[in-house]
Amino acid sequence: MIRKNEVWNWKGLEVSWKLEGLPKSSSCATATLLIHGFGASKEHWRHNQSILGAKCLCYAIDLVGFGESSQPPARLPGEKTQIGDFSYCFDSWSSQVADFCREIIQKPVILIGNSIGGIVALRAAQLLKNNCYSVVLIDCAQRQLDDKRLLEQPPWLRWTRPLLKKLVQQKWLSQALFQNAATPSTIRRVLQQAYPSGNNVNLELINLLYKPSQRNGASEAFQGFINLFDDYLAPELIAKTRVPIDLIW
Repeated sequence: MIRKNEVWNWKGLEVSWKLEGLPKSSSCATATLLIHGFGASKEHWRHNQSILGAKCLCYAIDLVGFGESSQPPARLPGEKTQIGDFSYCFDSWSSQVADFCREIIQKPVILIGNSIGGIVALRAAQLLKNNCYSVVLIDCAQRQLDDKRLLEQPPWLRWTRPLLKKLVQQKWLSQALFQNAATPSTIRRVLQQAYPSGNNVNLELINLLYKPSQRNGASEAFQGFINLFDDYLAPELIAKTRVPIDLIW
C-alpha cells in the first residue's frame, strides 16, 4: 500500500494532505480527492480512503482553516486585505483544491465532497474544467441562511437579518460561540444528529474533531464562515457544471 502524509505550500500557507493507494492504482487514468465538511479534516475519511485507493490513487486534503492546515486570520466580506489574512469563502477553498489537483495530483480527478466540501467540489470542478472527471456530493450543504434564500425563511428571521449580520461580525462574539461549540460534549451531540444510527460516534471521532479546534487560530474559519451570507449555492453550481454528478443523501 502506498501511504503519504505530507504538507504542501500554497500561497504561503501550509496545506496538509494524505495519499493512499496500491502500486497498481498509480496506472489508473484518474485519481480521487476527498474534501471534508465544516469543522472536519482529512481524517474524517479514514475508513474510506484505503478502499477507494485500491481502485485508483486516493487523496484527502485539509482545507485552509481546518485539520492540520494553516489557520490564518479571517478577512470578512468588505474588509481591506491585511498581510497574512484569508477570505474563508468557497472561491478561496475551491482555488486551493484546484491548484492542489494541478500541482500535486497532476491527472484528471473525481472530486468527492461532504457538506460544504460538496460546494467546494462543484466550484473546483468549474475551475478544473477538463481535468475534473466527475463530482460526488455526500449530504451537500444547503446553506439555508444565504441571502439568496431569504424568502424561504420565517418572517422573524428576515426582519432580524440586519442585526444578525452586525452581531456575527464581532470577533468577541464569534470566539465565544466557537468556544462554546468546541467541546467534546457538544461535538458528541452534533455527531449523534449527523449519525442517527450511532455507528462510529466514539471517542476516536470526537477527538478527530476536537483536537484541531484547540489550535490557536481555530476560531478564524468559524468567524469567516458564519459571515458568508452571499456565496455559492449548490443548485446554481450544479446547473453550470458540465461533468457527471452523483448525489448521495
